[in-house]
Amino acid sequence: MKKRKILIPQPKSKFLLVQCPDCENRQIIFDKASTIVKCLVCNRVLARPTGGKAAIEAKILQELE
Repeated sequence: MKKRKILIPQPKSKFLLVQCPDCENRQIIFDKASTIVKCLVCNRVLARPTGGKAAIEAKILQELE
């Protein structure tokens, strides 16, 4: 009897740990954000939606799973 592999689809989107370039606050954002994401401390824009993946305007420190 053949063993069948069960294929489980993996998500193509990720959460990102980013650092604000102004106040150096660390924040977790979604890489496919559909709204403007601002820093919680200084209110600077960290990500802008583009229809697919967001345009990240902050330093990406780590990709989270």
